[in-house]
This record gives sequence, C-alpha cells and structure tokens, in this order.
Amino acid sequence: MASTNGSGGGLPTHTAKPPVDGLHREKQQQQRLRRRRGCLCCACLLVTLVLLAVVLLILFLTVLRVRDPTTRLVSTQLVGVAPRLTFPALSIQLNVTLLLTVSVHNPNPASFSFRSGGHTDLTYRGVHVGDAEIDPGRVPSKGDADVKLALTLQADQFVSSADAMAKLISDVEAGSLPLEASTRIPGRVAVFGVFKRHAVAYSDCSFVFGIAELGVRSQQCSDHTKL
Repeated sequence: MASTNGSGGGLPTHTAKPPVDGLHREKQQQQRLRRRRGCLCCACLLVTLVLLAVVLLILFLTVLRVRDPTTRLVSTQLVGVAPRLTFPALSIQLNVTLLLTVSVHNPNPASFSFRSGGHTDLTYRGVHVGDAEIDPGRVPSKGDADVKLALTLQADQFVSSADAMAKLISDVEAGSLPLEASTRIPGRVAVFGVFKRHAVAYSDCSFVFGIAELGVRSQQCSDHTKL
C-alpha cells in the first residue's frame, strides 16, 4: 500500500522585525540632536542678552549720562515800573519789571524740552524780593538757546526792616546790589528722539547788579541736573 505524501501543507512564513538595538540607538541619536539644538539656542540667547547688556551699559555711561548744563545771564532791560498805593494802612509799594536774557548751553547729546516752563526766585541778602516765570521752550542737543524771563522786583521788600534799609543805602552808595537767583526747570531729555527721561534742571546764581548801567557786572552760577 503506497503512502502518499501530502503536498498541500503550506510553508511557515516569518515577518522581519528591525533589531531592538537599532531602534534604541536611533532614538538616542534623536534625543541627543534635540538636546544639542536646545543648548545651541540657549547659548545664542545668552550671548544676545550679554551683548545687549554691554550696549546698554555703554549707552548709559556715554550717551545717556546727563551732564550738567551751563547758564549765563546775558542782558537785563528795564521794561516797567508800577507804583501801588494800598489802604486802609497807607503803604506805597513799587514793583520793577526787568527783562532778563539767559544763555543756556546743553553739552548733552540729548535735547531738553520744558513744556511747563520754570520758576526763578530772587533774593537780596537773604530776603525774597522777586519772582520770574520762565516760558516753555527747548534747548537742542549739544547746542545753545536763549531763555527770556520777565523778573518782577518788589522794591518795598528791599527796605522791609531798618537793618535792610541800612544795607540797601550802603549798597546804593557803592553803586551795586548783590543778588541771588535760584531757578528750577522741570522737563524731559530725549536721546535720538527714542530714549526719553524726566529731568529737572537747577541753577543757582550769585551776581552783582550795577545800578548806574542797570546791568550785571559779575556773576557766578552753579548748575546741575537731576533725573
């Protein structure tokens, strides 16, 4: 009896799978690449921040550092005399108005604008004798500008006491009056029209006013700016 070998049995099939070690190595390479890119981005960001800090420091020490302006009283002009009589206590007051021209030099590479103007107090031997309001204006960067102000003198304050009258008579006989002016001008400095900072300019001047010529004989000013 002949045995028949079945020829219909199928051969076993095997699906090829990538080695586990290869997949692990590929994943590690991708992780290392991502870490390298992240470190590179962080390094670039850090370098950029350092460079920006250096640039800002240089700007602050050079361009943005505010230097004190200088002022000089150029001329004085008598523009008005206004006597005033008060009652019931009889009192005669005399107000004298002087037009002053002050030259301001700005050494900074930034313009200085004062939209609200400024104020000046005038004293004579420690006694307040006058006020002046400064009109709004602008001083260009590294430039000069003339500032005009009308100063009103309260002449009666010069003789507010017997001692003050004696000093005034002595100064008039000498032909000159020692006066002190204190000025405050709030404003803003603008560098390249981009960097803007609030600033206040101060000026304290001592000067000798000649009576005969109605002009300044000598002066000494101390100027400074606060941010």
